[in-house]
Amino acid sequence: MPKGYTGNILHVDLTQGRLDVEIPSEAFYRKYMGGSAMGMYYIHKDMPPGTDALAPDAVLTLMLSVTTGAPISGLSRINANAKSPVSGAIGDSQAGGFFPAELKFAGFDGLVIKGKAAKPVYLAIIDGVPELRDAQHLVGKLTGEVDAVLKAELGEPKAEILQHGPAAENGVLFSSLVNMANRNNGRTGLGLVMASKNLRAIVVRGKQKVEVADTQSLSSLHRIGPKLMPNNPDMDSIGQYGTAGVVMPQNMIGSLPTYNYNQGQFEDCDPISGEVMYDTVLKERDTCYACIVRCKRVVEITGDTYEVDPLYGGPEYETLATFGSYCGVGDLAAISKANEICNKYGVDTISCGATIAFAMECFEKGIIGLEETGGLELKFGDASAMLDVLEQIVNTRGPLGPILSQGSALAAEFWGPEAKTCLITVKKQEAPAHMPQAKKSLGLIYAVNPFGADHQSSEHDPMYEEETEELYLTRLAEIDLKDPPPPGSLGPEKVRFAAYTHIFYSLLDTLELCQFVWGPAWTLYGPSDIVNMVNAITGWNVSLYELMKVGERRLNMLRVFNAREGFSRAEDKLPEKFFKPLTGSGPTSGIALNKKEFEDTLDLYYALNGWTQDGIPTRAKLVELGIEWSAEYIN
Repeated sequence: MPKGYTGNILHVDLTQGRLDVEIPSEAFYRKYMGGSAMGMYYIHKDMPPGTDALAPDAVLTLMLSVTTGAPISGLSRINANAKSPVSGAIGDSQAGGFFPAELKFAGFDGLVIKGKAAKPVYLAIIDGVPELRDAQHLVGKLTGEVDAVLKAELGEPKAEILQHGPAAENGVLFSSLVNMANRNNGRTGLGLVMASKNLRAIVVRGKQKVEVADTQSLSSLHRIGPKLMPNNPDMDSIGQYGTAGVVMPQNMIGSLPTYNYNQGQFEDCDPISGEVMYDTVLKERDTCYACIVRCKRVVEITGDTYEVDPLYGGPEYETLATFGSYCGVGDLAAISKANEICNKYGVDTISCGATIAFAMECFEKGIIGLEETGGLELKFGDASAMLDVLEQIVNTRGPLGPILSQGSALAAEFWGPEAKTCLITVKKQEAPAHMPQAKKSLGLIYAVNPFGADHQSSEHDPMYEEETEELYLTRLAEIDLKDPPPPGSLGPEKVRFAAYTHIFYSLLDTLELCQFVWGPAWTLYGPSDIVNMVNAITGWNVSLYELMKVGERRLNMLRVFNAREGFSRAEDKLPEKFFKPLTGSGPTSGIALNKKEFEDTLDLYYALNGWTQDGIPTRAKLVELGIEWSAEYIN
């Protein structure tokens, strides 16, 4: 029995109704390790270039890693990959909870799904036995309802369920995958991919615990976690306030996107902060399997204008921003309601909230009017209007639902050239709530990231500047970042920082590690701890260099996929809005990115990665990484 992983990959052919188990070699696991890297191997091999994202031949992979499910914080993550219906580029998304660990306990390291069932089905994997079952009775049900029905139907109250929601059945482009009715593989529209295959849900339950090579070393790492928490202010805040705890710090540095990214500070930020949530509507702190951090929010509101069911969790920072400051809404109850609706229906809160903010700006500027909105005064700051449009989107009804359910980039094509000036999209995906105007290297990563603007694909600028805390700099030195540049700079050293941490975060999304626990700088554990953890679980003798190469391998495989689908430097661009000075007050007022500086940093980033100046991995780079087989896709 391999240590850490089961050695089983389940291949699901929904067209044929076939379930086949592959047993890859140990060398395969050590080379790809899990997550996106393992998923991309199968997508390249099994999916013909040019396949439509929603065609039966499209491949959806759900991958764990060689560390998933071991009894220590931050190791219950799952990665979903497929061609994105949003962008046409690769889609990539991670989620936590208990489903990832339970899939490992049920006997599998990952799923490769293709084809389309003749009618809705769900996949049940109980104690290592996979089975496809009829799911017609689940059509149209909310995510919480599906969870309850399937647990009762299978007689497994402790089963974990991953599903798409009714929004995907309605054709919402940015639909997500949901587990526990509140944990989302949220970005890039992968819920719609799953729905296109008539696969309604995946249910897992098992008792095959992860076998660890060195239990003593792993236990020692686990025991020091609680001792590290109080001495790390970032981790202590994440535990107490969740990601919502960064609302106020983001606002302070001018990086809280406001009024659809026109300003960097929001006058009503305090009422939507993590501190106010903690003191008012927070019911409890939830967690993922074996994790001591307990960062997940569970809110409950009764007897108010907006009642909120705790089953659907609570808003993260990104949700508080996109439905809050993006839309000019300072009502925590309304934002919590928006979060509940998104989790009930299965949609990405970032794209959804940002798309509504885009529509609000279009209305404020007269690009659309009452005729397009059906008489709705769609103005910034109107919580009721925000929720009205959200209900239209998830049901694809009303005057705005069919248009905005396809995202802001396609809505702008429908509404005309003026609407495009209001976009904040990269590769047609809406930008998250961390502003490149305040974190310049993040703008570079937004542009080059294979699946669009993402705030969790690299480390953020304040972690590597002259005034950065010693703990962060000590850890970053482990990956050869030892000369922090001045605050606000975007010179060669900052570009090197962006490139190296892009690779490091790519490693995290291959090993499927929670970025709030394992990371290069501010997290509970640092780079050397990751090496020790992987070795303790697997019994291998990996080095940090080897692990970084795994991250680089994954990043290059993602870029190769995009290249074979026709993507190049032309798609590695930022929205025009980012190059226009911000309005309002605060430290980023009047600040904009510089186009020449951006293009120069793009050149340097490509060169540092060993790619062409069109952003395409070279054959030599692919040979270096041991994935020369993928070169055929870019010739």
